[in-house]
Order: sequence, then C-alpha cells, then structure tokens
Amino acid sequence: MLCVRLCFGITMLFLHGLDKLQKFDTLKVDFYSFMGLGPKTSLILAIFSELFCSLFIILGLFTRFTVSLLIITMLVIIFGHDKGKPILESEVALMYLTAYISILLCGPGKISIDGMISK
Repeated sequence: MLCVRLCFGITMLFLHGLDKLQKFDTLKVDFYSFMGLGPKTSLILAIFSELFCSLFIILGLFTRFTVSLLIITMLVIIFGHDKGKPILESEVALMYLTAYISILLCGPGKISIDGMISK
C-alpha cells in the first residue's frame, strides 16, 4: 500500500495539483464549474483535493477521509468534465479512481501515520 500511496499521491500532487496552482490565473476563467459553483470555486476545490489530500495520502494521514475527497474529484472529472466523451478517454482519471478506491478499501497500510497511530 505504501507503493500505491506514494506513486499515485506524488503524481497527483506534482503533475496535477501543482500544475493547477501554477496556472491558477489562466484556469480560473474556463475551469469546469461543478454544480454551479463557478469556475474559480471549482478550481480551488480541485486544487485543495489534488494538492493537500495527495500530501495526506503520501503521509498516510487521515487516509480514508482524504482519499474519499479524491474519489469524488475523479468522479467529477469522469462524469462531469468528460461527460459525453467515450469512457476510455478518461483513462487517467479512471486509473487514479481505481487506485484511490483500492486505498479506501485496503487502508493506508502499516507504513503510514494512520498505521502507527492505530497500534
């Protein structure tokens, strides 16, 4: 579970979360508006989940809660942003979703802050 957490947490953090944060000014205008919240608010929520939740997943802290937020984010991408496209065009989001569901079901593993707290 450590390998899954590190792989998917680090890639989400650096390839998606930091990228959105760096491009905030340009993305806030055209970003997908989730449930009518507006593009700027939706972008802030996406950055929060992709940056901070990914960091918590890497550490293995509050893992099940934070992975739930990332699962919601991936579902919004698949069924909201990519709505109307063939499902396989959302392959990256599907891979992240699969990994996050695995983490949710299996837990963070022994090598995690959650694992150390529960001992």
